[in-house]
Amino acid sequence: MIELQAVREGSTPLLISVPHDGRHIPDFIEQRMTPAGRDIPDTDWHAAKLYDFAGELGASILVANYSRYVVDLNRPSDDAALYDGQVATGICPQQTFAGDDIYLGGTFVDVEEQAERVHSFWQPYHSYIEAKLFELRQEFGYALLWDAHSIPSLVPRLFDGELPVLNIGTNDTKSCSTTIANDVFNVATSSDYETVMNDRFKGGFITRNYGDPENKVHAVQLEIAQRAYMDETSRDYDDTNAELLRDTLRLMIKTVIASASRLHS
Repeated sequence: MIELQAVREGSTPLLISVPHDGRHIPDFIEQRMTPAGRDIPDTDWHAAKLYDFAGELGASILVANYSRYVVDLNRPSDDAALYDGQVATGICPQQTFAGDDIYLGGTFVDVEEQAERVHSFWQPYHSYIEAKLFELRQEFGYALLWDAHSIPSLVPRLFDGELPVLNIGTNDTKSCSTTIANDVFNVATSSDYETVMNDRFKGGFITRNYGDPENKVHAVQLEIAQRAYMDETSRDYDDTNAELLRDTLRLMIKTVIASASRLHS
């Protein structure tokens, strides 16, 4: 069996989580899936590669190896909706973002199977995050979590119009100190990329669940429109554009580390 997740330990208070770049699907699940499902179109393509510089900056990195179609690590285990009035994609998605069935013959993941997937695939990822943030707080007095995502620029079923490139989420300032969030936002808005904060993406379950600035845990989600670093049709990584984006990401990561250090010094 493929390892559930890949971990690289760092030397700073920052953990970077990459929950949706996983491509693996167990055979017993894949054999029940439609061609649209097996194509895993809603993957955060190349997100882990975008951030592979972060180890040089001292960040710890956690990357899921299994597809979000097995279990969505950025949804609560009870499958409660994150956004009122929007299409809920679910902890064990039944349809793609485009609305295509993931499973053959209109079959679904029942409650028992969902619970098993949560136990086998969801829980280990979250157990690591919880333990790591506790460890960082013990060592540094505070902890930082950066939840790294990407998404196609156009998802008509979920959102109107083309997404900005950089979508920062702090759960309407509940998951991260306003000082840290504003410092990161200012770096992003100084770049060549259209940037918004707490707009369409306010942060998913990971950001909302672990961000607790009153207890010195600061969590930020960054959702990147994929046109900035890849060909959205072929899904090929664009080295030139990606490197330009990575320059901005480096500055954002350096800023969150430095801003938190000043805040808690």
